Amino acid sequence: MATTIKLEGEVRDEFGKGAARRMRVAKQIPATIYAGGETPAFVKLPMKETTLSLRHTNALFSIAFGGETKLAVVKDVQRNPVKRIVEHIDFYEVKAGEKIDVEVPVFVEGTPKGVAVAFVDVQELKVRADVANLPEKIVVNVDGLTDGTKVLLKDVVLPEGVELDMDDLEESVVTVEVPEDATESTAAPEAAADAAPADAAAAPAADAK
Repeated sequence: MATTIKLEGEVRDEFGKGAARRMRVAKQIPATIYAGGETPAFVKLPMKETTLSLRHTNALFSIAFGGETKLAVVKDVQRNPVKRIVEHIDFYEVKAGEKIDVEVPVFVEGTPKGVAVAFVDVQELKVRADVANLPEKIVVNVDGLTDGTKVLLKDVVLPEGVELDMDDLEESVVTVEVPEDATESTAAPEAAADAAPADAAAAPAADAK
């Protein structure tokens, strides 16, 4: 479920590229917290703590600044294309008890039967959940599934309180199948075994000469 991360920020009253550079030198990240049709809040956040927190998917942030605290989720992260450092973050303010739509990455666990492999067809699922209960990932168990098996959207087991917000429930999320290279590698020893008796039979004939 969602991780709640507390950040201590400051009100941001400087804008533009020059101000952003000064904040980065001071190890701070400029950020904006949007709240529907209301005026957004502009803050600056500690660089190290904030960057580390972004490793958590769909985390719920409790951001304190200027004597107030806002609950928010990440809307967009802008990174330097070369250095990959975080240059700006857009947050979306949420309220306790509110349900929102988020995209959650799909992971598989378990081992399919034989040499079959599980392939993820849909990398992320769109779900709706309480802001305090946002899942970081959706896990699909493929243990013991055989070649040709498909796990459809309607078959995915969601965490409690999480609802799927996608239309085609017959869409395949995970496919289990035997890769072509695995089939070829299995066929090669069988072909060699079939050829062995013929070679053995030819040997006495050569001796007879």
